[in-house]
Amino acid sequence: MAEPYYLTTPIYYVNARPHLGHAYTTIMADVACRFNAMCHKETFLLTGTDEHGDKIMKAAAAENISPKAYADKISALFRELWPELNIQYSQFIRTTDEKHKQVVRDLLMRIYDAGDIYYSEYEGLYCYGCERFYGERELVDGKCPDHETAPETLKESNYFFKMSKYQQWLIDHIKANPDFIRPEAYRTEILSFLKEPLEDLCISRPKSRLDWGITLPFDDKYVTYVWFDALTNYISALDFPDGEKFEKFWPVSQHLTAKDIIKPHGIYWPIMLKAAGIPVYQHLNVHGFWKIDQSKMSKSLGNVVSPLEMKDIYGLDAFRYFLCREMTFGLDASFSEDALVDRINADLANDIGNLFSRVLAMANKYCGGTVPAFDADCLPETELNLEALAGRTVTEYEKHMQSFAFSRALTAVWEFIGAMNRFVDYTAPWELAKDPGRKQSLDAVLYTLIEGLRIISGLVSPVMPDTARIMAGQLGLSGEGRTPAYDLETLKTWGTMAAGTKLQKPVSLFPRVEKKTPQAVAAEKKPARPDPPIEAAVGIDQFSKIDLRVGTVLAAEKIPKAKKLLKLQVDIGEKRTIVAGLAERYAPEALVGKQVVIVANLKPAKLMGVESHGMVLAAVNENQAAVATLDGEILPGTRIK
Repeated sequence: MAEPYYLTTPIYYVNARPHLGHAYTTIMADVACRFNAMCHKETFLLTGTDEHGDKIMKAAAAENISPKAYADKISALFRELWPELNIQYSQFIRTTDEKHKQVVRDLLMRIYDAGDIYYSEYEGLYCYGCERFYGERELVDGKCPDHETAPETLKESNYFFKMSKYQQWLIDHIKANPDFIRPEAYRTEILSFLKEPLEDLCISRPKSRLDWGITLPFDDKYVTYVWFDALTNYISALDFPDGEKFEKFWPVSQHLTAKDIIKPHGIYWPIMLKAAGIPVYQHLNVHGFWKIDQSKMSKSLGNVVSPLEMKDIYGLDAFRYFLCREMTFGLDASFSEDALVDRINADLANDIGNLFSRVLAMANKYCGGTVPAFDADCLPETELNLEALAGRTVTEYEKHMQSFAFSRALTAVWEFIGAMNRFVDYTAPWELAKDPGRKQSLDAVLYTLIEGLRIISGLVSPVMPDTARIMAGQLGLSGEGRTPAYDLETLKTWGTMAAGTKLQKPVSLFPRVEKKTPQAVAAEKKPARPDPPIEAAVGIDQFSKIDLRVGTVLAAEKIPKAKKLLKLQVDIGEKRTIVAGLAERYAPEALVGKQVVIVANLKPAKLMGVESHGMVLAAVNENQAAVATLDGEILPGTRIK
């Protein structure tokens, strides 16, 4: 039986649309789960939305709709965004789900019956943005550190949770489990906070001022505090208390969150669990902020970055790679388009992209497009032992991936890519090819490089799954009856590429890019008006309205339940999805790597649920079909005139 792996993101508050910070956390969670799946674990990734509280009521009132209607609208934005970013979650939970609300009531009742909830009057400093009371020592220059506004003095009667009762227990638990909160700096931060007396937590809001929430099971005049509601999602999603999922996944539970909500996750939540008699989670993994002009990104500060906008401009895998590589886990990082463009051009276009196309081009030129036989004794002497280096790289990669240090893991992979590029220069296959007597040395060099590409494609797959899939297809690792061997043990084993495996022609994984404005991208993508029917004779002005472009097929797959249709991913200077009626004439893998002619300015059309952004030109009669191709390779996106 596979070992379980349970990871959660925070559930995102629906007072704002998704931004780069939300995307980063959720992509990190997806990367972690994809890596653990490579380790043959049964993964469960939970995400969702937090939908109760003051801010939701105010936002709904501003739009003149009900809080539920407002929550439905914003929650859908999050749910729909994650597949766009290639995030494979297991469950999307909402705090307005009836099952969740019942678990919240059950948890409150457990703690209330244990005598750890009491009723009292309280006066304190309240931040409406955070929807919580602040102590004086938590403020920065008298202001909320997140919203940079002064909290208001608020006095009211409420229910309180006896957190102070469990303060010493929590201190002891953190000290006894050094990796309970990681990285270590955040463990130190929580322990520093716990040096001062811990105040009891106000866990209710009177319905007289807030009725959008879960009613307390022991007093129907109050709703529960939004954090007591939100944190409970981590167990309600697993069908607490008696569900099979709870029994399987909760013992290995760990959370991923940003540093601004470390206190609720590192103090409130473990104490809530302890008070309710529930085992505490295994790890709390905390990351830093993305900063714009040295300020934390947030809606209230007006400096958010749209993840879809970045993905559409620069490509999804490039965007995912940048986020994973640029931020050292636990520390803050600065986001800029200039830095993103630099990463794409240096790391992706120059390093991995250039290496991949060079090796495949040489294999096609010197080995007939197949994996050559390998004889280690025929390798030319160099200072680089790629086999040994690959083993060290995978070991280093595994260590860092297990602790969410994705930037360090990718650094190790790129050091191996750099060594591969140097190996090409040292061994100079083009020189070996000039001497028929050195054919075995040439084969050994090219086999070594192809095997290195196999390992690289597996190592980048959690971060750049589409790129890894393209690499696997070009290397002959995928196709009918075959799937890429992306389990970690296989990547640790050198020499698994089978001699004779058919390779595809090289493709451009990552064309170089320039910084683009959203307006320029929108103009490029704006479909032209429908062309009039072309009759027997047309003028040049009519023909010039058809935008024909060179496209390289990056990936192809059959569309389920469609006899004739293939779904293609085509590079025409940008990546596009195109549906083509070629399934009866071409196997999907036969199209990968081909340069074809695309009609680029057709209106998008949905076929069998897949939106197509263009048309592939082909000659078709009753017995034959052939796509229109070019006499020689040319840059994808070149216009045909």
